[in-house]
Amino acid sequence: MDSFAAALGRGACLRRPGLPEAVKVGVAFGVCQFAMPLFGWSVGIAFANLVEAVDHWIAFALLLAVGGAMIRNAFGGDDEAEDCGPPARSARAEWLALMTTAVATSIDAAAVGAGLALVDVDMVTTSLLIGAVTFAVAFGGVLIGRAAGNRMGRWAELAGGLTLIGIGAKILFDHTMT
Repeated sequence: MDSFAAALGRGACLRRPGLPEAVKVGVAFGVCQFAMPLFGWSVGIAFANLVEAVDHWIAFALLLAVGGAMIRNAFGGDDEAEDCGPPARSARAEWLALMTTAVATSIDAAAVGAGLALVDVDMVTTSLLIGAVTFAVAFGGVLIGRAAGNRMGRWAELAGGLTLIGIGAKILFDHTMT
């Protein structure tokens, strides 16, 4: 959801982004969302015994923090306006801004990967699926943002934040009630 919201905002900010821009954003977000769960999984495998007793609290705290930040942004905090700056930015500055946003929205995927280290799952397939879905929603987000404008980005970010907090609360509830 946060990648979708960021792509939606980018599509709303840029002047008439087309398919090449949507592909570029989709690839950036998809690659980061593919790589971060693998990184988190590697760390999780290394420290699984230490984290197992508190993994539900860690997941809840991370999802609460990311979801809370998304809700704050939806109500006018950080507009993710770095891409709404002057159109005369260099290609290198544009790419750096895009990759910074893609990495920032992918950090929570590392936490997901760390959690998946505690269960039996094919991480390469899982990460490929996460990356492919993220590519599709980011690609679509740019195009929807182009059509819908900035207002919808705030609603998408609010919904994403509430969803992440809800998922975190469910994880915490499930693990503390068993």
